[in-house]
Amino acid sequence: MATHFAHAYEKGIDSMPRKTSVVAALVRDRYVADAVVILENTPRRAARAVRKAVESANANLLNNSKVSIDPKTVRIARIFVTSGTRMRRYKPASRGRALPYEKVSSNIFVEVAGEEKVKKAAPAKEADKKEKK
Repeated sequence: MATHFAHAYEKGIDSMPRKTSVVAALVRDRYVADAVVILENTPRRAARAVRKAVESANANLLNNSKVSIDPKTVRIARIFVTSGTRMRRYKPASRGRALPYEKVSSNIFVEVAGEEKVKKAAPAKEADKKEKK
């Protein structure tokens, strides 16, 4: 029985990396089914983006692997949040001035791991049993 991995990136999430990282820490090292339930009931805005990344990585593992994976064994192997691009913007101020600010985004990386389904051995035929004796 071998372990198979798949990953997913979500880029350009309109949320600060520090706030998104708090949500990602809630589901680190959990089964995907448990993580989805936790994220559906988390009242933070970043929870939707993290859930989307987890479900995408899960779908990549189940659909793109060459062997059949047992969905009950799929766990989040790694999840981390990095800072994305920063867009510089300006807000008009009094006396013709412009005050700069940045719109910060974040990137989410999720890697999931799952075990291969165990194939049941076919029952031995009577002819094979006679040959063995």
